[in-house]
Amino acid sequence: MNEILGYLGWGLMLGLAGVGSAYGTTIAGNAAEGALKKNKEKGSSYMILSALPATQGLYGFVAFLMWMGKDFAAQGPMLFAVGLAVGLVCLFSAIRQGQVCANGIAGIAAGHDVQTNTMIYAALPEFYAILALVGALMLP
Repeated sequence: MNEILGYLGWGLMLGLAGVGSAYGTTIAGNAAEGALKKNKEKGSSYMILSALPATQGLYGFVAFLMWMGKDFAAQGPMLFAVGLAVGLVCLFSAIRQGQVCANGIAGIAAGHDVQTNTMIYAALPEFYAILALVGALMLP
């Protein structure tokens, strides 16, 4: 049973983080597609903001790699808890970051100079994904 919990946690760590990044980047990407119809000249700003939510998937992948080779039979319940925590934090962080970026993209398309502010606001939910990764790496 411990081994099953371990593999399940390992999968949740990678899977939820990846789903969050895919979802977050499409939220911002959809906004970017709409914004291109209003103001094509700012396409590079839209692209930068659309890519930000992709980082949470990377954090989940790094945590996944760092937990490779662990003894799942002995550490299964702990790995399940860590995997679920990292996965959920990365999932929600990426979704919310995508929403922040989408709003920034809409603002840029409307003619406002908000790229820098949007990147700062988008860094705030990302901070929690980084904390989840660091917490996962600190465990034995």
